[in-house]
Amino acid sequence: MTEYFSLSDCDVIGFDLDHTLCRYHLKETSRLIYESFTRYLVEHKDYDKDLLTLTPATWDFCFKGLVVDLEDGNLVKLAEDGTYYFYDNYFDLPGALLCGRVVDMLRKVNSDFWKDMVAAIDHNYNTSAFKEDAGWYFPSVKRDPGRYLQPCSESVKTWLRSMKSAGKVLLLITSSHSDYCRLICDQILGKDWEELFDIIITNALKPGFFSLVPQQRPFRTLVNDVEESEGLPSLDKPGWYSQGNWPHLHQLLKTMTGNPEPKVVYFGDSMRSDMFPASMFGKWETVMIVEEMEGEGVPRSDAAETNEAQVEPQEKKGKFEDQGMKAPSAPSEQWGSYFVDTHKTPGGDEESQKLTWCCHSIHKYSTMAIPSVESIADLPLDYKFPRFSPNKPCTTGYYPRPPDSLLKKCQSQSS
Repeated sequence: MTEYFSLSDCDVIGFDLDHTLCRYHLKETSRLIYESFTRYLVEHKDYDKDLLTLTPATWDFCFKGLVVDLEDGNLVKLAEDGTYYFYDNYFDLPGALLCGRVVDMLRKVNSDFWKDMVAAIDHNYNTSAFKEDAGWYFPSVKRDPGRYLQPCSESVKTWLRSMKSAGKVLLLITSSHSDYCRLICDQILGKDWEELFDIIITNALKPGFFSLVPQQRPFRTLVNDVEESEGLPSLDKPGWYSQGNWPHLHQLLKTMTGNPEPKVVYFGDSMRSDMFPASMFGKWETVMIVEEMEGEGVPRSDAAETNEAQVEPQEKKGKFEDQGMKAPSAPSEQWGSYFVDTHKTPGGDEESQKLTWCCHSIHKYSTMAIPSVESIADLPLDYKFPRFSPNKPCTTGYYPRPPDSLLKKCQSQSS
């Protein structure tokens, strides 16, 4: 394994969509997701309507990387060696907050509560919900996509075209269904976005896309956003597909690149769905999008700043932007840093700093981490990024620089 990573060395460059190529306005989107789940519980399962009332300060509890104890309902922030169910992306976070509030109301957790939560998620996110205008999430995004979705900067669009012109095979692999994917990409990349990608895979159902064998998860063709019932025996040519599996994709990539072992890099935001399975099963290089870096002193790129100023003037900001609501990617008063946790010694008189389970996993299963694709879009394709390594300091592998909490941890260890 070389000390540095470069996109120019890759034959294939793949992207997740949600929270990777597509950045969301997190405050507005988190509130919408919370309301979508909660309204289902209140209107369909007779839960207390007080769950619908939230103050902006309540959102400090909304923190990526929490785990839930399914027996007791407790939400936990783990150090490096923990287990449990994992809330690891921004679509999950409002569900964690709702779980916490319901558990407080119920005083005890029963199996019906977890079934109700799963039903609330399915009601809003199932593959037919977009087409049928079911639930509250998809109808809201369809009515006003600009309120929730941030368009890609011109730098990112130029960067994607430059990789295609350099002979790279470009992939889009998302667990979103084809109709929602099309709405997002029309909004963030423009109507000609399909020309940017050689292969588009929707409803990929990650992480199973990487871990299941072809017979369990065959590729399917789409007709008017409806999957054909008969799975494909193999993947023979580029195009737009649904579901699928890594082994069949790997065979196609060998043919397209002329390389018996094509080198692939995949950009994603989820440890559970993207980084871990792509690294462990696909043996791909992985670049993790970690927006929490921007909450800890890492500057936003000029392209990202300029782009947001152009698409979101002050008078059009959402109703929660200026009410003190914490951004879900910012550090929490209750939970602290996403990257580092402070532990007191048994006597309580000394403190030690440990990596969180999330941070440990990033270092183990990612090649490098960035706050957004905008942060590297203006760099040449042969730029050499230092990669994560167990033999390097824990600050190595972050671009453009490590988050504040990791820098402080390293400083305290060296002093």
